[in-house]
Amino acid sequence: MSFQEQIMNPNSFPILLGPCVAESEQVLFEIATGLEKIISKLEAEKLTDGVVWVFKASYDKANRSSIHGFRGPGLEEGLKQLAKVKKDFGFSLVSDVHEVSHCAPAAEVLDILQIPAFLCRQTDLIVAAAQTNKVLNIKKGQFLSPPEIKNIVVKAKEAGNTNVFICERGNSFGYNNLVVDMRMFEQAREMGIRTIFDATHSCQLPGAGGDKSLGNSHYAPILARAAVAAGATGIFAETHPRPDEALSDGPNMIRLDELEAALRGILEVRALNSKACLQN
Repeated sequence: MSFQEQIMNPNSFPILLGPCVAESEQVLFEIATGLEKIISKLEAEKLTDGVVWVFKASYDKANRSSIHGFRGPGLEEGLKQLAKVKKDFGFSLVSDVHEVSHCAPAAEVLDILQIPAFLCRQTDLIVAAAQTNKVLNIKKGQFLSPPEIKNIVVKAKEAGNTNVFICERGNSFGYNNLVVDMRMFEQAREMGIRTIFDATHSCQLPGAGGDKSLGNSHYAPILARAAVAAGATGIFAETHPRPDEALSDGPNMIRLDELEAALRGILEVRALNSKACLQN
């Protein structure tokens, strides 16, 4: 079964994990090693039926609050580092694409192309990403209501790609905060759209640090469990062994040594939700 067939299976549950940005090859390998151990434990507990594990790291963070913010190693070096993770650990890969010219080279390495939230209505970018025939994870803009995601999916489909997830990451009403409308997952289901919940960016406090974002990662596992209970069909969460030292989005990332417990809670809610659906 191909990756696309596996992840687009109606019973699949993608979990996208990794650091915000590719800080270095050493940090990527440290996190991939930690994830490998966590996944092995969860699989042994038989909690992972249908789960599709994907390693996430951005090769370029083009939407930093400050012009001096760390952006990552860039397209060429970043993809090279991610390709090594794929080769050595066997993970499928996802990363952000910000420009039309990035889509083709990124698709040579990545299994999922991710469209950042602020670019979710950029038609040329969505069309270029869709035309690679890779799976797309399109972040829902903080400025969009749930019904508006249909227009995004239609753009990708009319470009010839039906392998699309919409990623919920909260809505902004100003004042450096995000609010998640849990009704979104049911509304998306009614439109036939698969959803992934971005647990860590949803507890971000955009711009609260002046020239950087702050956040409260304590809420990430709680929001993730609620989203799965509400019908989210996948989870995205950023993690780092030392969030206080992370070069991007540290305050809202889940500590790597706390990730196992967070994932176990998410998967247990998924199991209960599946059982309830069968009974109904």
